[in-house]
Amino acid sequence: MDSVTQAALGATIAGTVAGKSLGRSALLIGGVLGTLPDLDVVIDYGSAVANFTQHRGFSHSLFLLAPLAILLAWAFWRWRPQVSLARWLTLTGLVLLTHPILDAFTTYGTQLFWPIGPPVAISSIFIIDPLYTLPLLVACITFLIRPPAPRMMALGLILSTLYLSWTLVAQQWMTERVKPALAQAGLDSYQLLVQPMPFNTLLWRATAVSDERRIEIVTGVFDGNQPLNPEPFPRNPGLRRQVASLPEVKRLEWFTRGFLDYQQSSGQVIATDIRLGVPGAHPFSFVVAASSAQGVTPLNSTRLPRPPLKADASNLLWNRITGEQPVLCLATLSAPAPGEGC
Repeated sequence: MDSVTQAALGATIAGTVAGKSLGRSALLIGGVLGTLPDLDVVIDYGSAVANFTQHRGFSHSLFLLAPLAILLAWAFWRWRPQVSLARWLTLTGLVLLTHPILDAFTTYGTQLFWPIGPPVAISSIFIIDPLYTLPLLVACITFLIRPPAPRMMALGLILSTLYLSWTLVAQQWMTERVKPALAQAGLDSYQLLVQPMPFNTLLWRATAVSDERRIEIVTGVFDGNQPLNPEPFPRNPGLRRQVASLPEVKRLEWFTRGFLDYQQSSGQVIATDIRLGVPGAHPFSFVVAASSAQGVTPLNSTRLPRPPLKADASNLLWNRITGEQPVLCLATLSAPAPGEGC
């Protein structure tokens, strides 16, 4: 999740656990601890793919954060012994461990069990979701005005947790909705990713990929029995096979679980993470190899600039959420004429 959300979550937890003893300083301690795991973004791992896939790695590992929580609890206890060691441990443990767990609910991928196991990406909430963050911010503001506000702090945590639970329910609901449409489209064996569109959990995007095909479906909570609109996208399995043995491509395939698009352009092979963003404006595209008549040559990967979104993208998204526009075409990020599909 974004830094504001992580800071607000950490501050609310800290205020709930130790607000009566620490006063407003509890919010500062919780907010700083809540953003601590994301400091790994300042590390340069040597290439664009390495930076992309190492983020949310060791600094988000439960195996490292658990002992760090113990160490910090002891240090805080020595500093402010009027708060018991057990309470300090509760504060540091909850703040540090909820950070990567919350991140795991997004699509990016969080290596909860680094250095073993694949990234965890539940994909039920967008990286920025105001409805999750707002109860936490209201709780923190109330605490600042009239500390320690225990009921408001608890309410903020309860509401945000209930909303996170709702995202799982909505995701399963949308998953069951799109499966028959994918079967009708002729997909038998495929990987499926169902995730919310930006900033909400009312409109969802389903991405199904097989070796040869990719189909995208946009559907929403308010769609009712409205027919779905499966939208095909080309894949390039031949190019994928050509670069499959390259170390950075292997790393990308592992990190994204195969949700990649490969293209050739100006003698370069470009790999795009199709999970994040929307078609035409995916934020993570990497030059991974040079292409010539003799084959492909690995390069130290570089990241391409993110394509700009269309000026009316937010209006299109809102109209699709509310049902005013029943179809949204992802390939062009546009609304077709009434009665037409993509």
